[in-house]
Amino acid sequence: MSLMLRLLRPAVRAPWRVTRAQRWRGYATVEVPASKLSFGQPLHETHPHLLKPGEITPNITALEYYNRRQKLAEQLPPNSIAIIAGSDLKYASGAVFYKFHQDPDFLYLTGFKEPDALAIIEKQEDDDHIFHLYVRPKDVKAEIWEGARSGVEAAEDVFNADVAGDINNLPRILAGIITRSKNIYTDLPSSRISKNILSRFLSGSEPARIGGIQKVFRDARDENEISMKPLRPLLNELRVIKSDAEIQNMRRAGQHSGRAITDAMRQSFTTEKDLDSFLDYWFKQDDCDGPAYVPVVAGGINANTIHYVSNDMQLNPNDLVLVDAGAQYGSYVTDITRTWPVSGKFTPAQRDLYTLLLNVQRSCVALCRVSAQLSLDKLHNIAANQLRDGLKDLGFDISNDAIHKLFPHHVGHYLGLDVHDSPGLTRTRYLEKNMVVTVEPGIYVPDDERWPKWARGIGMRIEDSVCVDEESPFVLTTEAVKEIVDIEALKGTETNI
Repeated sequence: MSLMLRLLRPAVRAPWRVTRAQRWRGYATVEVPASKLSFGQPLHETHPHLLKPGEITPNITALEYYNRRQKLAEQLPPNSIAIIAGSDLKYASGAVFYKFHQDPDFLYLTGFKEPDALAIIEKQEDDDHIFHLYVRPKDVKAEIWEGARSGVEAAEDVFNADVAGDINNLPRILAGIITRSKNIYTDLPSSRISKNILSRFLSGSEPARIGGIQKVFRDARDENEISMKPLRPLLNELRVIKSDAEIQNMRRAGQHSGRAITDAMRQSFTTEKDLDSFLDYWFKQDDCDGPAYVPVVAGGINANTIHYVSNDMQLNPNDLVLVDAGAQYGSYVTDITRTWPVSGKFTPAQRDLYTLLLNVQRSCVALCRVSAQLSLDKLHNIAANQLRDGLKDLGFDISNDAIHKLFPHHVGHYLGLDVHDSPGLTRTRYLEKNMVVTVEPGIYVPDDERWPKWARGIGMRIEDSVCVDEESPFVLTTEAVKEIVDIEALKGTETNI
């Protein structure tokens, strides 16, 4: 196994292709000024204002990426491979493309942020592994239009692949790698097939499953005794427990987002769109990557639509506004929801419901510790029971399924590179140190006669991103104020960004 070149060299060096012996020594090559080199993503050598020496992505070093791959390899039986694909570029129409977003699993293991790439982790007999990385080659004509590519040589010398290659050669190469393996761990091709029934039908992707990589897998199984297994459970186990560096990134995103939302409470907005735009600008400051997800900016009864994202109505001074929004930093996200009065002052009805919700949210946050011996599902039941009792005291008819109508979503989910991190991981699992979860109870009162007249049409949610610790939770989003006295004190104290 070769030592990671980025950990040994003080600057980018040439020639790109070096021997393993040179890699171990690290200083056997000639320096090239970084200004003469180009890559498909920021590196310390080209963006020292964004990355420190040794980092592949903000705050995540080459060593941490190596350790992630090694931990995955240790979970694999000998003579096994794990196959993970990067995302491809998505198009709105014609040549108009969306901003590229790398597949979180692929990014977690490689740090590589360009499209059209594939990684293979090949487990060896001695618990070591070989890291294959297949990427787009350098292409002068294409790069004039699309921007720089890192290229095949950088896949080895920057991203520390043991084997690097041109992604265009993958159909010819892959079969040979697969046939020397006994177990294949992958979520392909299903992870690349649209979940939308109409899209699958119109694109013909269902019949296409008999070709491409599926055919490579089938042929390999026909010729050898090869077992196919899902990779998702193994990656979930790695991703759900955060490293110190990951928590630092999420804290930075949470701190900045909390300040943005608190500043928004100071301002006066007449439309949801203006408030949305204000936060969008904030989320691109302080080296943040922009919004972590499509924000909810819901005035009045719009808050009763959990994922309301139209954000195109006027704001009524007599209503509340619910904002579910957050920034990301180094591709790590934060998730915050705050609800406040458009006018800056709670009405008595709004105050009663909000006080109940805040008390429930605070009690649930306090339970995000290992010593409480709780899972997210158990935490949800605690929240639902406390809300049920509190709403009953406020005159609500909470018989039958009332609480499911008034609180229709779960109290929390895992958080990390994804807003809903470690997809599919059970919420029955007990909370462990360095898990990051959301705590987000809500009350949504439909506008119908079953509910007290004074409360109809009111929707509210309070959410924080919380890192689990042994005895006390670490709230990553504490800068977003949520106490009534603090919210009401903000109006009229506008500040410039």
